[in-house]
Amino acid sequence: MSAFVQEKGREKIIEFRTQAHTQTHVHSTTFFVFVLVLVGEAQKWRSVLVSDQAFNNVVPSPSHATLVFFSLTSTDTPNPLFPLSTSNSNPTFVLLLGYVPALLHLMPTVELAQIEWDNLGFDLQPTDYMYVMKCAQGESFSNGELQRLGNIELSPCAGVLNYGQGLIEGLKAYRKEDGDGNILLFRPEENAVRMKMGAERMCMPSPTVEQFLEAVKATVLANKRWVPPPGKGSLYIRPLLIASGAVLNVAPAPEYTFLIYVSPVGNYFKEGLAAINLVVETELHRASPGGTGGVKTIGNYAGVLKAQYAAKAKGYSDVLYLDCVCSRYLEEVSSCNIFVVKGNVISSPALTGTILPGITRKSIIDIARMQGFQVEERLVSVDELLDADEVFCTGTAVVISPVGSVTYLGKRVSYGDGGIGSVSQQLYTALTRLQMGLIKDEMNWTVELK
Repeated sequence: MSAFVQEKGREKIIEFRTQAHTQTHVHSTTFFVFVLVLVGEAQKWRSVLVSDQAFNNVVPSPSHATLVFFSLTSTDTPNPLFPLSTSNSNPTFVLLLGYVPALLHLMPTVELAQIEWDNLGFDLQPTDYMYVMKCAQGESFSNGELQRLGNIELSPCAGVLNYGQGLIEGLKAYRKEDGDGNILLFRPEENAVRMKMGAERMCMPSPTVEQFLEAVKATVLANKRWVPPPGKGSLYIRPLLIASGAVLNVAPAPEYTFLIYVSPVGNYFKEGLAAINLVVETELHRASPGGTGGVKTIGNYAGVLKAQYAAKAKGYSDVLYLDCVCSRYLEEVSSCNIFVVKGNVISSPALTGTILPGITRKSIIDIARMQGFQVEERLVSVDELLDADEVFCTGTAVVISPVGSVTYLGKRVSYGDGGIGSVSQQLYTALTRLQMGLIKDEMNWTVELK
């Protein structure tokens, strides 16, 4: 952290600069704030002028400690109120008197990783720390800790490698546009509850909701320099629950590992917030009744790769799956839920055990109802899809992705002008403004990390 003082006529401009090159300027006019600087080399005692109005505009109710570390690099003129300091002490101490809390509040102390924030895609970007917690079968998770991000050691006999006993979760953290660099999580308790439900289905122990939340918070704060600036993306958070113990027969493993890693991300689809083109899969199916389609087990995603790869090779964005009984009713896209709009009615396939209960899906249903839409959760046929006014997908990764066209049995149907529909845009704006802290959270869905 460096502080710079620049003369401009009768005013002084105080500039505080971090390694991330963010800047804050305060035009000083009337109020004295004394800055005491004690450094290893000869420096000068000096005061700076900062106006009451400047503080009040930026910090309505400041509350910070009064000790901060940085170096005052501009020492051109000694303050007549104080003599020169010639201390040879090594530490640098800056004690701010008077409006100390407000002055500290003005300092953009957020350090950001040095990457191209404007060019984020949905690709893995290694960060600094991961969270690890273990437990034995029949016991409870405890003693979780942060570790430097790196490879983990697994037996070749691990249950997750041999029998696919594992679950994943996905949620995001956003940096607020409040000048303080505070971070928002969106409905993390929903992910914790969903992991517990999935663990029960997969015969695995799971962290408590409280352990899950604390682990997510700790991991995000440890990697806070990787949370993108406001409007540049989000920090994708990936909790894992895996059977790490060695097992030969088909049985629950003797040990389980809960792990969290994070990565800064941009848009999931290369199109960004632009219409995607789906193809309806008529031969392969994602899930079956009584299976694990309704939980976030790792095997659900390996099973969609073949159809997805073939679809992308033909120029489609992704695949829309049908039920495996009648091959007539919509289920979901490879990694997101589907919505069909007709007039003021928004319909989404009901959660019957073969469809993942998406947290973004749940949030969009609540927001749509609050905005006056009639929302129905029921069987939705292919015919209704082809006759819709508008179609969109939802998911943690994609947030909301409008559908420009659907191809079914070689017939392509486009929606509107092939762009973003009005309902998709309306719901996207409402959801993302809430996730980023741009509007008041009346539902208490966000968790703020300071």
